[in-house]
Amino acid sequence: MSASISRREFIGTAAGAGAMLLAGSLGSRRVLGAAQPTGAALPPVKICKVYVGTSGRAWPKPAFDPKAEVEKFEKRLAEVEAQLGDVRFVGGELVRNAADAAKVVPGLAGADGVLLVQLSLGTVREMQQIVDAGRPTVIFSQPFSGHEWMFVKQWEKAGKRVALFATSDYGELATAAALLRVPARMRQSRVVAVPGRLDGTKPACDPKLVKERLGTDVVACSYERLIEAHKAVDPQLAEAEAEAYWLRPARKIVEPSRDEIIKSARMFLAMKRIMDQERAQAITINCLGGLPIGVLGYPCLGFSKLDDMGLVGACEADIDSTLTKLLFTYAFGVPGFITDPLFDTAKNAVIHAHCTAPTKMDGPKGERAPFLIRTHTDDDKGASLEVELRVGQTITCAKLVNLDTMLISTGRITEIPDFDDRGCRTQITTEVADARKFLDNWGAGLLDGWMPQLHRVVFYGDRMQPVRHLAALMGFRIVEGM
Repeated sequence: MSASISRREFIGTAAGAGAMLLAGSLGSRRVLGAAQPTGAALPPVKICKVYVGTSGRAWPKPAFDPKAEVEKFEKRLAEVEAQLGDVRFVGGELVRNAADAAKVVPGLAGADGVLLVQLSLGTVREMQQIVDAGRPTVIFSQPFSGHEWMFVKQWEKAGKRVALFATSDYGELATAAALLRVPARMRQSRVVAVPGRLDGTKPACDPKLVKERLGTDVVACSYERLIEAHKAVDPQLAEAEAEAYWLRPARKIVEPSRDEIIKSARMFLAMKRIMDQERAQAITINCLGGLPIGVLGYPCLGFSKLDDMGLVGACEADIDSTLTKLLFTYAFGVPGFITDPLFDTAKNAVIHAHCTAPTKMDGPKGERAPFLIRTHTDDDKGASLEVELRVGQTITCAKLVNLDTMLISTGRITEIPDFDDRGCRTQITTEVADARKFLDNWGAGLLDGWMPQLHRVVFYGDRMQPVRHLAALMGFRIVEGM
């Protein structure tokens, strides 16, 4: 067992590695790899592409050749398909008039989503025919394609699942396709809940409503089943897992014994076995009220590795945060850090803290952040993580509540707090737009109870605009702020 170490000392020993990571990770780069979690056998998401336009119109120009334009987009979409890896574009018809649109519409029923590329002016009727088919639809409209963008908000208000990308950036085609895959992936997802009793907003705690509104299955798993899975893990396999993923890579082991860390590795393998059996992409556990910690150990290290793999591990049976993490995993390929937020208005800051965090916040292919292995703060037992998240990183803080509203804001990590080692192990201070306003309007009046009000999920990157598009595609509303 190693001697104690302060956060300030930890930051000092890890500063060089952090600087290297920061140099390659700031900015607005896209993180859009395959949204299929490691180990999941999910079919490709099918997106129907439809081109709407004709020649002889004022815009783009009377001599415009729509077939030549389609060929350009076909090449770009082939690149997007290769980049994402888990989407397949089908269709590709050129719709010139209402009769063409009528022929295309029946084929949209079998698609997970629709990418409608507007090519010319004078296409509002044909575009509405496509939108009215009822599939989640992205409209991609480059400048000078026409003025039909004016009608998209009307369609959205009428209940259509439609999002507008009005941009000259062809790279946004990949963003659009990545977002279109999310509704399908949520319908294919299964969440293991241990022991089956959920915590969160009232609608989210009803598995029938979760299935009805998002298509996601919530599967109960007893503590007894988890204990049996834990017993079934080969001790040598657990020791090898602990050695390879935790003991050797750790910057320092502060309080826990080697045996305690091996127990946590065994817990990870037990959770993963049950997830495999249930074909699940996520697991959440009531880990602070009923879980036999003395037998199983805390799941903190296991949750972290699941997140690193592109799966979802979520603490305290928090179903709202679990679903939020799934949404962002599918949309952006990045894991989330569930936190207990608190405020420091003197620094215009929200502090986020918890006893587990992913070590690959950039996604499964990213570098691991430096980390210490600590005890769980609440009782100074077990094994948990103190992860050095990246100072200077822009973050998005989010939570899907009541299955219909996304609370969301952005900030920037300014420091790792050092309050005499108080609070949960992994901590970040984030500068926000207006900490006093966030504090006064916490939860936007939508939340009641301890868990719904407390937890939020932190993700690397500014995801505000893509999440607005996702809300339009999935029919939930956005409330900006905490």
